[in-house]
Amino acid sequence: MTVYPLTGVIRPYAWGSHSVIAELQGRPAPTEAPEAELWLGAHPDDPSTVGGAAGEVSLASFIGGNPQAQLGDRVLGSFGPRLPYLLKILAAENPLSLQAHPDLEYAKQAFARQQADPTRPKNYTDANHKPEMLVALTPFEALCGFRAPTAAADAIDALAVPSLDPVVKSLRDGDLRTAVETLLSWPPDDRAALIDSVVTAAKAHPDDDAGALIAHLAGHSPADPGVLVALLLNHVRLQPGEAIWMPAGNLHAYIRGAGVELMAASDNVLRGGLTPKRVDVPELLKVLRFEVLDDPILKPTELSPGVLTWPVPVPDFVLYRLDLDGTRPPTEVPAEGPRIIVTASGDLFAGESVDGTPIELASGEAAFAPAAAGKIKLAGQGVAFVAAVPE
Repeated sequence: MTVYPLTGVIRPYAWGSHSVIAELQGRPAPTEAPEAELWLGAHPDDPSTVGGAAGEVSLASFIGGNPQAQLGDRVLGSFGPRLPYLLKILAAENPLSLQAHPDLEYAKQAFARQQADPTRPKNYTDANHKPEMLVALTPFEALCGFRAPTAAADAIDALAVPSLDPVVKSLRDGDLRTAVETLLSWPPDDRAALIDSVVTAAKAHPDDDAGALIAHLAGHSPADPGVLVALLLNHVRLQPGEAIWMPAGNLHAYIRGAGVELMAASDNVLRGGLTPKRVDVPELLKVLRFEVLDDPILKPTELSPGVLTWPVPVPDFVLYRLDLDGTRPPTEVPAEGPRIIVTASGDLFAGESVDGTPIELASGEAAFAPAAAGKIKLAGQGVAFVAAVPE
């Protein structure tokens, strides 16, 4: 039943919040540097640390020292001696880049080609896919998946910018690929003038959703064609507890808000805009799936009173939300294998530490439950998220 305290790593990306993660963890805010993501996992770039009888050790080393006990035979056999998921608390104060991720087969092939030819652009950091989901902790705004081409054409048409007529025509013809390629490949010398025209047109309709979105994104990424590609995507507003799912090839961008994000343990990102970082349009077009996503909202399933999950079609991870009201008996976590628990509010107790006492988890604190711990229960009052590998 041994469960271990887990300390995550905060990443200070420029788009991050100066208050959300600090306030979640009960630290003073605002922070001097932005705090964008709290990583909870064994990803080699920033593994969390595990506390035990022998002191602090990285979770990656802890798993590597006895992978059978930490992961269990099932996970070890399917994924090898590694934790297949990465759990994050994400806090966006400003928009993230427009991006997509490769599927598993393409990631393997592309990474192998890159490793074999050192002159190739360094688009891939590993041979893994990166499907991901996010559950909102606060009101959350995002772009997620292509909307109907006719709806996108109507939004661009309403701006009355003649230069965009070819894009509108492609959309009227149902040709999302050509529309995206045209916008992302717009001649660099003409981009600033085009986006200035679009922003001017958008400001004439301040109450219009598309106009407000354009003005907001252009304020952070002027002269960036991703501002226009945003009009081709679903503009999603989540309330706390609502979720979105981003499979391979899904073009998306987070705009603002905080959430719990769970993904396969990869850092393969192909950017398409809204960023000063490198954009490889031809490679991105190979990865994108030009399919309409009618409903980006991921519906939850209630497993028992106070226990929710959001089913996703990948073997790497599953996410649970446990809401303990302090009146019910301790709640069993509906998963075995390697689990990471993070408290989103309240004060909870999870399993037992190496000395036999329960692990106490205040808001923003986390724990690692290895496969050898078997079934574990949470007690107390508050809300916790649990990442696991599906059965």
